[in-house]
Amino acid sequence: MEKQSPVEGQEESALAKKGQEALDKLYSSALNGIPMVSGSVDDLVKDYLSKHETIEEAVAALVRAQAVKCGTSGFIAGIGGFIALPVMIPANVSSVFYVQMRMIAAIAKMGGYDVRSDQVKTQIYVCLTGTSVADLLKEAGIKAGEQAARSAIKKIPGAVLTKINQRIGFRFITKFGEKGVINLGKCVPLVGAVIGGGMDVASTRIVGKRAIAEFIA
Repeated sequence: MEKQSPVEGQEESALAKKGQEALDKLYSSALNGIPMVSGSVDDLVKDYLSKHETIEEAVAALVRAQAVKCGTSGFIAGIGGFIALPVMIPANVSSVFYVQMRMIAAIAKMGGYDVRSDQVKTQIYVCLTGTSVADLLKEAGIKAGEQAARSAIKKIPGAVLTKINQRIGFRFITKFGEKGVINLGKCVPLVGAVIGGGMDVASTRIVGKRAIAEFIA
């Protein structure tokens, strides 16, 4: 593996912190809601649990509804006007991430998890980004298989979690582009809103399944 130069290391560290800040902003907004846009995760959970007999039915309905939202360009554009992230992410993309983050947090809460805890927050970040927990722990100096890593993360102290969250943030910010500039055009030929919306729907369903496996199954 080619060794990083000090400058490259500093750039990566800066991007990691910005990525974590972006995730933290999304998470805070997801838990507390956005005035005139959406309510809190607590309200979302109460609403779905009150309308369905089982947690599994409520979760399935939640995922379906959030996927539809992510395919609705008008709704997504409306959220984008209320979210200002500390990174260069298009408003429509950050809006989809917001809906997905809120959905994962609601699923975690339905599964009996404390969404205010640092450990659960990290688990939710992992679900959103599709990051390998084992790889993250390896970077933090902890060796474990994927399943063992998922159990271990619940017991990791705050200082280590911060480092892990920064690694997740770095992967988040560089996932769709180079040097922290997320450019979906490099990955997806966005011919029109229908194609973009269709991909948002599909990705939301994938994230939903990932969250169910993590917090419900």
